[in-house]
Amino acid sequence: MLFDLASVAEIAHTLGQRLRALRLQQALSQAELASRAGVSERALRNLESTGQATLETLLRTTQALGRTADLEGILEIKIHSIRAMEEANRVRQRAPRRTPRKLKAHENN
Repeated sequence: MLFDLASVAEIAHTLGQRLRALRLQQALSQAELASRAGVSERALRNLESTGQATLETLLRTTQALGRTADLEGILEIKIHSIRAMEEANRVRQRAPRRTPRKLKAHENN
């Protein structure tokens, strides 16, 4: 599935199905994986069937399956040039605060 073309619900469902396939590949029951991950069986069932879960449940389950390395590239900034790298590392500065109009009018008197 191309996530670029999918809805949030479709992406969540696909990730849940992938976690289920990994669990079955490792011959774990839902109860065993839930216990290893420190989540409830209900939360795991919901994650596998709909993809709906808290971020913590997703991370705990991924970790219990030994697949945390799969998360390394998520939301990573892709650098395509030295200039892009410099811009990504530049600290954003705030614009100077404006003086409120009432104060400006008072200063002119």
